[in-house]
Amino acid sequence: MQRLIAVLFSLMLVGFAVPVTAKNTIDNIRMWPSPERTRVVFDMGEEPAYSYFQLNQSHPYRLVVDFTQTDLKFNLDRFESNSLLVKTIRTSTPQNANSTRLVIELNKLIEPVIQSLGPQGGYGHRLVIDLPGQSLKRDSAALSAEDLQERKVTVAIDAGHGGEDPGSIGPRGTYEKDVVLKIARALASMINSDPGMQAYLIRSDDYYVDLNERPRKAERINADLFVSIHADAFVTPQPRGASIWILSNRRATSEMGRLLENKERLSDVLAGVEPAANEQEFLNETLVSMKMDHAMLSGYEAATQVLSELGRITKMHKKDPQHASLAVLTSTAMPSMLVETGFISNPTEEQLLASNQHQQKLARAIYQGVRGYFMRRPPDGTLFAKNRASRHVVRSGESLSILAQRYNTSVRAIKSHNNLDSSVIRIGQVLEIPSPE
Repeated sequence: MQRLIAVLFSLMLVGFAVPVTAKNTIDNIRMWPSPERTRVVFDMGEEPAYSYFQLNQSHPYRLVVDFTQTDLKFNLDRFESNSLLVKTIRTSTPQNANSTRLVIELNKLIEPVIQSLGPQGGYGHRLVIDLPGQSLKRDSAALSAEDLQERKVTVAIDAGHGGEDPGSIGPRGTYEKDVVLKIARALASMINSDPGMQAYLIRSDDYYVDLNERPRKAERINADLFVSIHADAFVTPQPRGASIWILSNRRATSEMGRLLENKERLSDVLAGVEPAANEQEFLNETLVSMKMDHAMLSGYEAATQVLSELGRITKMHKKDPQHASLAVLTSTAMPSMLVETGFISNPTEEQLLASNQHQQKLARAIYQGVRGYFMRRPPDGTLFAKNRASRHVVRSGESLSILAQRYNTSVRAIKSHNNLDSSVIRIGQVLEIPSPE
């Protein structure tokens, strides 16, 4: 009997034994190269438990990451590096049977920045590794800061989202980040083909740029205008149409307060002038307020000009500039606008936004609006300012033939110089009058 009781007791202990800890998983590996860094993301089933070390004795240099109690579910044969820094990612002998060891082979000596991120923005648990350094081959179509020429009108073009941030996703799976990058590239190409203008892409490929850094990048190249390009979305598919957003008064006031507290940025905004001492802080506030007011008023005027052109080629959701508290619209150094090119959540508009033909039309409309604004408000020293005397604002009763006769030129020359497809002109339209033939 005692033996039987002992056997039953043993079976009870087995039944109540503590279960083995469930394993974590690496479900996916993603990589986002950018001009300044490469980000490698491991999508995890649970919060990662990990350690790492580096082997820098010879090339390729190696970053070794050990994942505790983790299975690799991702097929590394599918991984292909598109970064100048990362040669490949491979497995190696793990610490034990329940662990996974991954080796990131690097082309340069790098000090990684590693962090664990919890679920956010549609993603689950992640281990994120940032590898600083030049990671992309230069896009020959995109001008670098060094390529920009003195006193060409400079437009900073910001393609929204990018990298891990896809933006809105259409019903057919179209990513906002992909659509707006194509429109931004097309717009940059048109601007760079204009002898009086040049474009600078805030992001030229599929990577993310911090929202607050985007207008700062535009400020560092002394841009004359900042244009951020997006595609709108809503919870229902019905809304459609383009709109443009500019900085709200409330956000402008709060930004001005932060700026006055940041002496380094304040010096930049005041064109290198040392900020005034405490007893003269009202002078700093007055100067910054004037610059902010000028940027907001100019932004409104530029947005109105672009809206007019967009209305000719697409449906409009809002016909006037809308005010918003957006991080990318916070520069005091230049007018800024955020262009919503349409609703990607609307099936019809998603199909339009994904088509190259419509992307080109949107880019052309934005270009013509921007050009029209700078014809009206040319920055000093630019080609637009030098040719200002040859500008003409169309008034009631005027036609191309009347203008050609008045300025001793031809209808054909005026049409060609202004890229006009027809001889129809409208009141208020600004035309450049070419030199007499």
